[in-house]
Amino acid sequence: MSERASGSSTRRDVPLLVAESVVAGYLAEVNILDGCDLRLVRGEIVGIIGPNGAGKSTLVKAVFGLLPIRSGCIRLEGVDVTNRPAHEMVSLGIGYVPQTRNVFPTLTVEENLQMGLYQRPRRFAERMRAVAELFPLLAERRTQRAGSLSGGERQVVAMGRALMMEPEVLLLDEPSAGLSPVAQDDAFEQIRTINEAGVSMVMVEQNARRCLEIADRGYVLDQGRNAYTGTGRELLADDAVIELYLGTLVRAR
Repeated sequence: MSERASGSSTRRDVPLLVAESVVAGYLAEVNILDGCDLRLVRGEIVGIIGPNGAGKSTLVKAVFGLLPIRSGCIRLEGVDVTNRPAHEMVSLGIGYVPQTRNVFPTLTVEENLQMGLYQRPRRFAERMRAVAELFPLLAERRTQRAGSLSGGERQVVAMGRALMMEPEVLLLDEPSAGLSPVAQDDAFEQIRTINEAGVSMVMVEQNARRCLEIADRGYVLDQGRNAYTGTGRELLADDAVIELYLGTLVRAR
């Protein structure tokens, strides 16, 4: 567990991360998010699912400071961090793994990991050892250019880079997108591994069934609003969620 996490253990009654009534969008006067809420408790995996265009990726970008929030707020352990820039969010203990262009392809694996620790370069050797313990591939391929790796391997590098700053919260945007079925299975196992190491996680995911299977709680977004909320198991068993968002094949399972 990170130094920040252990230092804040007396605040376990306060949700780790809260997004409240968030309104945001990319174009002036066009809202993609129209009052979204999100709550992450320490130790949880929270999944965000919904149809294309629902605002899932927009929500994590807004939380991370990549998109201006027009109204509403983001709180980290009770402290308002709304519209803090991304580099400040990293220093506060939030990591982010984007869906696309999530590695520097011309850099080696080691150089990608160094980019993840640019705020604290003197800790590189220590953090490299810690992250490589979670994902030995990073040590095995440390001199290989990231662009020559498979999609699943690049995803490991992206997650490893985000973990270099020892975040308490990791935001994942579509971690299984574009991966083969085998690589998707690996990605979900990696998410479990990171969570078991003490990192709380918010995951936007196109594979709704797999997302809800590993999520402690889930949010279904539709048209920029919360449509359904519950535990992963509750949402997987909800007839309305199955019919509208998961498909009838889920019921057969």
